[in-house]
Amino acid sequence: MVATIKNYLHVAKPGIVLGNLVPASAGFFLASKGHIRLPLFMATLVGISLVVASACVLNNCIDRSMDRKMARTRNRVMARGLISLKAAVSYAVLLGVAGIWLLSRATQPLCVWVVLSGFVMYVGVYSLYLKRRSVYATLLGSLAGVAPPLAGYCAVTGRFDLGALLLLLIFSLWQMPHCYAIAIFRRDDYASAQIPVVPVTRGSLAAKRHILGYVAAFVAATLTLTFGGYTGYGYLVVAVVLGLFWVYLTWSGFRARDDNRWARQLFAFSFMSMLVLSVMMSIDYTLPLNAAPK
Repeated sequence: MVATIKNYLHVAKPGIVLGNLVPASAGFFLASKGHIRLPLFMATLVGISLVVASACVLNNCIDRSMDRKMARTRNRVMARGLISLKAAVSYAVLLGVAGIWLLSRATQPLCVWVVLSGFVMYVGVYSLYLKRRSVYATLLGSLAGVAPPLAGYCAVTGRFDLGALLLLLIFSLWQMPHCYAIAIFRRDDYASAQIPVVPVTRGSLAAKRHILGYVAAFVAATLTLTFGGYTGYGYLVVAVVLGLFWVYLTWSGFRARDDNRWARQLFAFSFMSMLVLSVMMSIDYTLPLNAAPK
């Protein structure tokens, strides 16, 4: 019984679910500007978590044969056949329906549509089709990854405004170097599974050039939150420091003797940057000029 529960927990990729709660919270807090409605916040996070978990289960179902070819994933629940395909799909449907129901009852319609769009993009466009066929799969997959922060923002505002657009740019651009770093130090796994990522199809040097371009664009995008009047100067200083160091770390990759070690460092730093920037945009928001004094 305990083993079965663990299998159902692991197939939903709890690490990814928890990781998505940080940017989702950042979007929510940025939009709330200090006026936190706790019931809405909890419903938003739980709803997003359920839908993300559903997408992860379906991704494991779709990738089960591919996962058996990769050292990193060959011990996953579906790759080992520890849960039947029918049971896993039913589990995913239950999670997804529960999440969408909760979001539709507690949040804004736009939030629901953002989450649904991210789900379709990740499961239908990325996992089912592009991942095995196109070098641009990562780019399209990054749009699915931006759903949690965007949904958190729209759960409060109910509209797609400049702030939502900036979040979309920031988090989609962040995911590209993050994912390319993984593809570099997991290059052999991707090659074994015949996944056409840039480091496999075009080599590490091309991947490094892509990473540098995306990091530069990401840094520029992070600054626009302050210039657009959504965050304060504390956030701006942190964004500049993190951005400059990320550019330096990326540039150092062109003379790195060990690409795998460098890529792991880049991956770790990108993850840390996302956490820090999410916290800063949550706490260093700015109020509209016409906000009524309390």
